[in-house]
Amino acid sequence: MKILRDYQFVSPDDRGASVAIGNFDGVHLGHQSVIDIARGAVPQAPLGILTFEPHPRAFFAPDAKRFRLMSREARASRLEKLGVELLYELNFNASLAALTPREFAQRVICDGFGLKHVVVGADFCFGKGRSGTAEDLKTFGDAMGFGVTIAPLMAHTDITVSSTAIRRALSEGNPRAAAAMLGHWHRIEGPVIGGEQRGRELGYPTANMSIDGLHPPAFGVYAVLVDVLDGPHTGSYHGVASMGVRPMFGENRPNLESFIFDFSGDLYDTPLSVALVEHLRPEEKFETLDALIAQMDADSARARSILAAL
Repeated sequence: MKILRDYQFVSPDDRGASVAIGNFDGVHLGHQSVIDIARGAVPQAPLGILTFEPHPRAFFAPDAKRFRLMSREARASRLEKLGVELLYELNFNASLAALTPREFAQRVICDGFGLKHVVVGADFCFGKGRSGTAEDLKTFGDAMGFGVTIAPLMAHTDITVSSTAIRRALSEGNPRAAAAMLGHWHRIEGPVIGGEQRGRELGYPTANMSIDGLHPPAFGVYAVLVDVLDGPHTGSYHGVASMGVRPMFGENRPNLESFIFDFSGDLYDTPLSVALVEHLRPEEKFETLDALIAQMDADSARARSILAAL
């Protein structure tokens, strides 16, 4: 998959794509439906995604609560797995935000990337002040020579599939409900970072990962699937992980600490993808280290049972 970030410098080979437009945070079932429509709209055209980085919400409210379900790298990886060939990852800045809907359609979609067809959700808004609608885009497409398909919103039972609904499920400690809307397990991805090695001292060495910038799922202990993405230990493993601030050891920055079952090896700086399968219990502070270790033993046994049944 090729990633392009500037609509003013595009080679002829990277034009003429059939593209789905949106933020694609989580790449959930609704996003996948829109991508499939773009795939079928012009079958002979390259399949593309037009998205924005940073997320416009983060641009306009940089101090707001963390909300992203995945990093830009995790999003790109998931989109590539879905067969996306061209990722137009536009730098969202003041200049782009100031474009009117008509200017965005003309300069970015038509003249810049030369898109053949675009697909958007029914709730799509674009241009300065989010003043353009999906119907406006269809009107511009008719005038400027690109096709537009407006995809209906997708429902899962009685809930519209959305990043907001997925965040809610994760906040409530229900990763299986989130996975049902995502079409895949919710994953935390990134490199293993250095820790204080307390887990090693307790007999539970962990691979620590930052969750900075991401929506924090409910704190506590999870049964997890761990993919080691590079290096000599590349492969898939089962494990148990703690999400939170480690209250036994003072106030700490929230992170994810994964204990991988039946594993031995150095994973520092190695990229991992950790899937949250089931929330086993909330985070808590124990009276003694022995009580903590006993609970970790119980958590591990329960996680092994849950993961063996998948």
